[in-house]
Amino acid sequence: MNIEEIREYCLSKKGVTECFPFDETTLVFKVMDKMFALTDLVGDLSLTLKCDPGRAIELREQYPAILPGYHMSKNHWNTVLVDGSLSKTFICQLIDHSYDLVVDKLPRKVQIELAKF
Repeated sequence: MNIEEIREYCLSKKGVTECFPFDETTLVFKVMDKMFALTDLVGDLSLTLKCDPGRAIELREQYPAILPGYHMSKNHWNTVLVDGSLSKTFICQLIDHSYDLVVDKLPRKVQIELAKF
């Protein structure tokens, strides 16, 4: 997967926007103004994604390309190295999991608004 494929996939999801809130190289994807994915456009491609804490540990133990979230809560975020060792399908599943976790925590009113997209 490359950055354009990641970007297109994230933006294809309901209610997603992209922005650069931290600096000019850190691209952040948000659903209804809540962050679910980020990547640095400089250097080796990686993607930081929200993850269920129990699953986060399992994924890190099983896949060398999945690390504790860089500059994020290590309990709730993983950094995924996009180095060719993980399939595109699997990376998309990890993005979906992150997106779903954030959507599930949105207030009911916001979830209803999201459903209209």
